[in-house]
Amino acid sequence: MSRKKVLIMGAAGRDFHNFNTYYRNNPEYEVVAFTATQIPDIDGRKYPAELAGADLYPNGIPIYNESELARLITELAVQEVVFAYSDVTYQYIMNRSAMVNALGADFILMGYDRTKIKSTKPVISICAVRTGCGKSQTTRFIYDIFKKMGKKVVAIRHPMPYGDLVAQKVQRFAELSDLEKHKCTIEEMEEYEPHIIAGNVIYSGVDYEAIIRAAEKDADGEPDVILWDGGNNDFPFYDSDLKIVIVDPLRPGHEVSYYPGEVNLCMADIIVINKMDSAKPEDIATVKANCQRLNPKALIIEADSALTVDGYIKGKKVLIVEDGPTLTHGEMKIGAASVAAERFGVAEIVDPKPHAVRKIASTYEKYPNIGKGILPAMGYSDAQKKDLETTINKIEADLVLSGTPIDLGRVVKVNKPIINVAYELAPRGDGAKLLEERLVKKLFG
Repeated sequence: MSRKKVLIMGAAGRDFHNFNTYYRNNPEYEVVAFTATQIPDIDGRKYPAELAGADLYPNGIPIYNESELARLITELAVQEVVFAYSDVTYQYIMNRSAMVNALGADFILMGYDRTKIKSTKPVISICAVRTGCGKSQTTRFIYDIFKKMGKKVVAIRHPMPYGDLVAQKVQRFAELSDLEKHKCTIEEMEEYEPHIIAGNVIYSGVDYEAIIRAAEKDADGEPDVILWDGGNNDFPFYDSDLKIVIVDPLRPGHEVSYYPGEVNLCMADIIVINKMDSAKPEDIATVKANCQRLNPKALIIEADSALTVDGYIKGKKVLIVEDGPTLTHGEMKIGAASVAAERFGVAEIVDPKPHAVRKIASTYEKYPNIGKGILPAMGYSDAQKKDLETTINKIEADLVLSGTPIDLGRVVKVNKPIINVAYELAPRGDGAKLLEERLVKKLFG
């Protein structure tokens, strides 16, 4: 019997996970290609035989740019196309479905049950309805709750494998030196570094079956609980005992118009409405009403994203640098540094766009709706890091106001001081108590 030919559309994350959990050892299917988008410079590679399985895929699986999708469907006689990336509008995803269906292939969205992996340990998942809602700060908050209870915790982060896929099969981060060891991009550092600074252990990589088994037997001792630190607005890779989902009133309505964020919202046991200190009351009301309508059984926690600035910025001329993915496919117009600039009274915000060079200039071209006066901290490659450094150094300002979660000065050498903006989850009222009670009841009776 001939194998059904499948193409998986992805961005070096959910696509590989769907393949690993459902297609890798399935003799009924032949995955003939992956396509890649969202992330720069990841097409033109192969998903290697060492990860794909040498029996069915002795030559690995080629990865193409998504722009070649129509050609690939026709030339490779593709019968099914699996859409496997996140943080996209319903209009976006159905446009691609229309093209695929018009070429005669099925268009598939794989569900949670088909791709989730069961752990031997309790799992708490922290996901969101969009990139940049505050998943990681919430994960750190939950991590601290368990640490104060004397529980051993390990976090696992949604994948970001942009380098050597075989070398990145299972990654463990516990020291800052691990960032260099694993040749992390700025985008990866933004997720791992805050955990490391807090004394936390975090895993990531490509093969999430192998990752969870390594985390269950962590070198520092078996954990009592594992935290899934989600990426973009993807739903969890693991069978979760409790699902926490973050929503963002700075983007009201996005919780019901982006895939698969609405999936997370409908599955949530606890919904955290974050950034309430920066949002308009009417936008908070819109988000809360949508949450209550779609998931009336979920516990709703209201929270602020509390800002701290490690220097004096009042009256200064500043260059604002924010987390890259939040501004690009996350479509945020502002970030933590932008809020801090307004709150603490800077004199002037310099527009970096006219000074952008090469890959940074290309980022502005690809994402024209990036907020005015904001420089995205793009660093998926050494060339992109160098262009970020050059762009910063061309700009005349008193200081760089950095809203990225990393020490930017460790990554690029700049000719002006860097003031960092930190942000942590701050539940309102008895929110922290309710959250802790729900965690304890669910996991420990």
